[in-house]
Amino acid sequence: MNSSSSSASGSAVGLTTRNHDRDLAGLTYVYPVLSRRAGGVSVGINLNPNNACNWHCAYCQVPNLVRGKAPEIDLARLEDELRGFLGDLIHGGWMARYVPEGLRVIRDIAFSGNGEPTSAAVFPEAVALAVRLRAEFGLSSVDVPLRLITNGSLMAQDRVQEGVRLLGEAGGEVWFKVDGGTADAVERINGVRLEPAQIARNLARCAQRCPTWVQTCMFRWDGEVPTAAEIDAYLALLEAAGIAALKGVLLYGIARQSMQPEALRLAPLSLDELEAIAERIRKKGLTVRVSP
Repeated sequence: MNSSSSSASGSAVGLTTRNHDRDLAGLTYVYPVLSRRAGGVSVGINLNPNNACNWHCAYCQVPNLVRGKAPEIDLARLEDELRGFLGDLIHGGWMARYVPEGLRVIRDIAFSGNGEPTSAAVFPEAVALAVRLRAEFGLSSVDVPLRLITNGSLMAQDRVQEGVRLLGEAGGEVWFKVDGGTADAVERINGVRLEPAQIARNLARCAQRCPTWVQTCMFRWDGEVPTAAEIDAYLALLEAAGIAALKGVLLYGIARQSMQPEALRLAPLSLDELEAIAERIRKKGLTVRVSP
């Protein structure tokens, strides 16, 4: 066992679906998450250990979030950590020590973390590294897909498109954040001023290179549910990107407390309220998976 896997097994506590602490494994770039949606362990790759993101989403659970981009990434360290942690998950006793029985399975390797992963200058190199190590451990693309969880705002950049293309060639998929359908809604929810047409173009670029799910968080803001007009604008954005090109929508609510100043303004929707929104999306011909 190398130093990376020793660190991973020495500092973690029992995993729960509510605890997404990026420091749980004691590593810089690699962390485990017990995913409520995937039903097992997601091996996270955090390319933003500086807590920097180019967006500021009102529901974000990252503490001490700052504006910015990923720092310089030590690819050798990332490789050492990912190899060591996968080795401990598969050949060591990490699962038995820290994961509840019945959930001791690797569900995916996901580029997520404490900011926008595609802001890393070496994003495509990091994807290639993950593809290579997955193969090294004999993990299949079907059983352990690679996922990118992104706000999609940098999708016009060549290096980001290259990383997404590599992900697609490796049988991976993208979860592309779309939380609102108007510039005002995006600014309020995500803390950036973007026109819907720009988001739709980036979503279309992404879907052309890799199977893409739209990931959408909906909630009450100051006690108010999303209006019919807001849902109409959201659906219009998806239509502009091309409904047929999308895998579907991952519609979810607030399950964990936001760590942002806007937290007091947010409250979860009920399952029935989320399902009513999902039904409107389904009528456009999209598959929808709901996670309250």
